[in-house]
Amino acid sequence: MFGLFKKKSEAEKLRDKYKKLQKEAFDLSKTNRKAADQKTAEAEEVAKKLEALKKN
Repeated sequence: MFGLFKKKSEAEKLRDKYKKLQKEAFDLSKTNRKAADQKTAEAEEVAKKLEALKKN
């Protein structure tokens, strides 16, 4: 209850965005491969940003 209004860190936001993009890519892979590849590429960009955050 006390963590109800706690703000997410930048790393947590990026992890959530990465998971969301991966799920969307998986769902799209069943119907539209080109769009799925695009979502996967977006997810990889988010992963790079997350790695850069970890190094700093």
